[in-house]
Amino acid sequence: MKSSHLHILQHSLGVDQYGRGPQYRNHFVTGGRCEDFLLCKELVEMGLMVEQGVAVIPEADHCFIVTYDGKKAMADGSPPAPKLSRSALRYREFLSEDSGMSFGEWLRAQKHWKRYLKDREAMA
Repeated sequence: MKSSHLHILQHSLGVDQYGRGPQYRNHFVTGGRCEDFLLCKELVEMGLMVEQGVAVIPEADHCFIVTYDGKKAMADGSPPAPKLSRSALRYREFLSEDSGMSFGEWLRAQKHWKRYLKDREAMA
């Protein structure tokens, strides 16, 4: 599978270049005169997408949907994500919590929370 095919599958499913993400969508809309249209047609021939026909939007573009085999091919063809350092993982955890605190405030709160849990465990 070409990297351009992989990119279309990833974009259709709403995942990043490593295949990570919630796959919150499953469609790719493109016009008949676009290079992506030809790539989508190739993916249809490979059984990795199906064409839904002309979409009901102003440009009357074609809509393509990723098949189960296409999802599997995307997962298998995506490169592994780079390994993150502990500090990068900690920063991602901070971002995912959406606490409203600055990163420094959050780090201090984590330090106090861990100390609290350790003291509570020692008392039990």
